[in-house]
Amino acid sequence: MTTDNNNNINNTQPQPKKGTNTIMKWFRNIGCSILLLLILCGGGYFYWKYYSVFGEGVKSGTLNFVVLKGDIFKTYEGKLIMEGVVSSGQGQIESNHFTFTVEDEELAMKLMRMSGEKVELRYKEYHGTLPWRGHSVFIVDSILSNNTKSAPQKAVEKKAPEGKQTQI
Repeated sequence: MTTDNNNNINNTQPQPKKGTNTIMKWFRNIGCSILLLLILCGGGYFYWKYYSVFGEGVKSGTLNFVVLKGDIFKTYEGKLIMEGVVSSGQGQIESNHFTFTVEDEELAMKLMRMSGEKVELRYKEYHGTLPWRGHSVFIVDSILSNNTKSAPQKAVEKKAPEGKQTQI
């Protein structure tokens, strides 16, 4: 009879109600759905901010410099001086410049050799910067044209009054 009493004691422990189990499962499903939605929204925002191209265009001007810089992530950064001036504050005037990053090493080397020349650069603009992509939201991806420095002009021959030719 003691064994029957032990079985009765084990069987008399409170069991969770069926409605409580259903509610817990529902909250768990909703919680997982909200977590999944937050992860998808965060991933979408990250893609939009750092990988979605915001704009594309062309800038022209005199290439000032292209340098390799960075503490951990080495990137090629450059500056293009464009025509005109910009007012940076009351009574202050500075040149209009375009700061950019170059991802392609071969393109960066070409631009380094073209310093001081007039160039047209094609770029893509992003909403944000990534450390391994550079310090600028403008990423130059190609050179459309470059007008090399003016070559020294050839000496012009002109006739002297006595029929001798001289060079100027």
